[in-house]
Amino acid sequence: MNNNYSIQYSRYLEEINTYLEEFSSQGKYSNSSSVFESVRYSLLGGGKRIRPVLALAVGTILGLSTQDVLPFAAAVEMIHTYSLIHDDLPDMDDDDLRRGRPSNHIVFGNATAILAGDALQAMAFESVLSGSGDLNYTNAALFLAESAGLSGMVGGQGIDVEFSSGTLELDQLIDMHMLKTGAIMEAAIVGPMHLCRTSGDLYAKLENYARYVGLAFQIRDDILDVEGDVSVLGKETNRDVDLSKNTFVSLLGLEESKRYLAECTENAVKIAKSIGDEGWFLAEFAKEGQTRVK
Repeated sequence: MNNNYSIQYSRYLEEINTYLEEFSSQGKYSNSSSVFESVRYSLLGGGKRIRPVLALAVGTILGLSTQDVLPFAAAVEMIHTYSLIHDDLPDMDDDDLRRGRPSNHIVFGNATAILAGDALQAMAFESVLSGSGDLNYTNAALFLAESAGLSGMVGGQGIDVEFSSGTLELDQLIDMHMLKTGAIMEAAIVGPMHLCRTSGDLYAKLENYARYVGLAFQIRDDILDVEGDVSVLGKETNRDVDLSKNTFVSLLGLEESKRYLAECTENAVKIAKSIGDEGWFLAEFAKEGQTRVK
């Protein structure tokens, strides 16, 4: 691993974790203790925080301070966390383990887990709209809402549920994951440009980068579900097989999926490098993603 990349990632991670801890500990949230604890159990339960890290990295490219971007970056993580809580529920993926710990509903019950997810979605927009200064937090919030809703993550999840007992073609599978996984990844990467009204060539490059990285991330997830180590992943393996889900591995096979992952990674790295020296972190992120083990 590139040492400079590791150092910078750790810096971003520390700032994100500090913000999430402080934001979620506000007294106004503790009036419903079980839901409050359920929210903090999942939100502060670890994780790589890749989406908010990417948001901060893009903010750096744009010349924004981390303090400027944190309200938005944290909002993306809250949306992602709520989606994981709901994905693990019995009527969805029915997963008992998340990040090496019992899933939220196993600890707090299904009803409280649903409410925790609902709360995190609302908290996300509290966070992004709490940003102050001259940046366009309202526009960024609108973009995040679109990315998280029917035209993005939820829409993709709906396709996944609808076709849970059928087989998708490759283009359909790609389209589904561009929404289900890719939309929030794209929100993290493109969202900071909405903060400062950036458009043009850089916007187009980062939009394409986000799509390749989001696709690569999902392919790697599908591969890890087959050959990952549960003690490292922190969740059960072979769940996609058990649920007969449409995955890149089920459709293409393991080796072809790895080839496709390499192709998406290469494209992402090329785009990041085309940005110039400022794109180095995004290039390293794409490389690391190809071989991640969790």
